[in-house]
Amino acid sequence: MNDDIHEHEQEAGDGPVQEARLWQGNGWTARVIKNEDDEGWAVAMILDGEPEPALVGPWTMGRDKKNPKPLDQAAFNTLVKTASEVIRRHEQQLHAMLHKSTVVSTEQGELKVTLDIVPDDDDPYAYLAAVDEMGEQVARVRVAASFKLTPASAHAWIENGFRAPR
Repeated sequence: MNDDIHEHEQEAGDGPVQEARLWQGNGWTARVIKNEDDEGWAVAMILDGEPEPALVGPWTMGRDKKNPKPLDQAAFNTLVKTASEVIRRHEQQLHAMLHKSTVVSTEQGELKVTLDIVPDDDDPYAYLAAVDEMGEQVARVRVAASFKLTPASAHAWIENGFRAPR
């Protein structure tokens, strides 16, 4: 689907396409499509270079109540803003899943303990690390990607001399 859009853009030769059902600009393509779930229309927002839409949402019917309302610059700008926000939230959620941290008080002061998961398809793993109050890394070990970082597990790791948990 995305290849068709870029072929059309190249055929036009004058830059991005800006038509009633296809609009391009700012690294995005909006395509108005028939909504397969009902009688209406939907709009798919595709970030350039991505195979799948970042956002698919309902699109307004035109005055004839059969055809979709044509895309225009204002609608496109709103769609770009919304789709960009969806991508940003998805990236934040992924970051939160892959990077966790907690702070543990020790006799030597506070240590920030982090868990950074490396989502390898064949062999996922993680790094457990401790950083002191001066920002110096005190320890770093490789652990299973399934390791659960909690204040208790961080404290146990510190108490065990920063040896890799089993």
